[in-house]
Amino acid sequence: MRIFFSVGEPSGDLHGSNLIRQLKTDQPDVECVGFGGPKMAEAGCDLHFELTTMAVMFLEALKSLRFFFRLVDQAEAYFKANQVDAVVLIDFPGFNWWIAKKAKKHGIPVYYYGVPQLWAWAPWRVRKIRKYVDHVLCKLPFEVEWFASRKCQATYVGHPFFDQLESQSYDEAFVAQLKEQKQKGRKLLTLLPGSRNQEILTVLPILLDSAAKVSSQLEGCDVVIASFNAKQQAMANQMLVEKGLTYETFVGKTPELMSQADVCLACSGSVSLELLHHRKPTVIVFKVKRWLMLIQAILLRVKFITLVNLFATDNIRKDSWRPYDPDAPGAEDAVMPEYLTCGDPSPQVSSRIMQLLTDEGLRQKKIAQLDRLAQEYAIPGASSRAANYILARTREIMSANDRGSETSGDHSCDPTKTRSAA
Repeated sequence: MRIFFSVGEPSGDLHGSNLIRQLKTDQPDVECVGFGGPKMAEAGCDLHFELTTMAVMFLEALKSLRFFFRLVDQAEAYFKANQVDAVVLIDFPGFNWWIAKKAKKHGIPVYYYGVPQLWAWAPWRVRKIRKYVDHVLCKLPFEVEWFASRKCQATYVGHPFFDQLESQSYDEAFVAQLKEQKQKGRKLLTLLPGSRNQEILTVLPILLDSAAKVSSQLEGCDVVIASFNAKQQAMANQMLVEKGLTYETFVGKTPELMSQADVCLACSGSVSLELLHHRKPTVIVFKVKRWLMLIQAILLRVKFITLVNLFATDNIRKDSWRPYDPDAPGAEDAVMPEYLTCGDPSPQVSSRIMQLLTDEGLRQKKIAQLDRLAQEYAIPGASSRAANYILARTREIMSANDRGSETSGDHSCDPTKTRSAA
């Protein structure tokens, strides 16, 4: 069995690597090939291109369109020249729609593991799922009903992020150092500025300004920055110099800095799930350009941008064109107060952080909320459930095609039969 992967985000590389390991555990002779990242390569995927190096924001993606189309052509040439039994897509929708289209052209079943959040942004795009994707493997429980009501095949497998967290290892010596500081009565505020360079440039300045306001008011508060890689650590250090701040930055210590933090301040993204796992009171920030704020007002259909807040709310649909403002009169009390902004919310953000650091009752309330959510949603096993489905369904399709070939003498895969079977 040969499975082609198309993965374009660092987080997808992580989830893809775990899925590949599980696939090879369940069926050792399975061959995994395609586009992905270094973690997938380590797990045994034969990479045709390291696509995660191309994880870019919207405008940057437009500049690279010609290159992306060359990769699509490369994938189609592979589909034509080789027997591919299934295609697995993870995130990266702008590119992966094209991969799905080419796969279906060649009669290859397509599974989307980590589907785009269509329920949040421009839901009319679901027609691409109906047309090009045989089955959606959903990370979030409410997605199954959403896709099913739109005539898409969907199964809830859980969020793969929790698989990685279950086996996460820690630098115990470093943890001991952090605990020693806390035993002296010091507070720890951990900044998590994201994994993309663009996020460092736009969000980290807000995080730093907010932290500076807090540390100037609260004696005994240590501020640390968890950087995704060495390049981004250098970017953070340069910003610190420019702002006259002396916070420490670390690479490869995110789990430790999270686990020992009293409060975290983070860029919006899948990091909220890791914070849920650690039950960490957090404030979320995401900055976009003014024109993108206008676009989100039109396209964004949910009241929150943070997954943990969507888990916690009774109704995910937004009731206003305006973005959620946790400080607005009558605003819902989100588990993780979030600021989607085109301006500078550091005064409001720092006020939220100060409340969490100085009001232990409030902090414990947030921890209790996170604990309830974690017990319901932070459940590992997504990789195993997804691998079981992909292998079982692909074997079934391969068997049906073999029987059809024996009957008709035609050794090609019938795209129509493949879609109806899925």
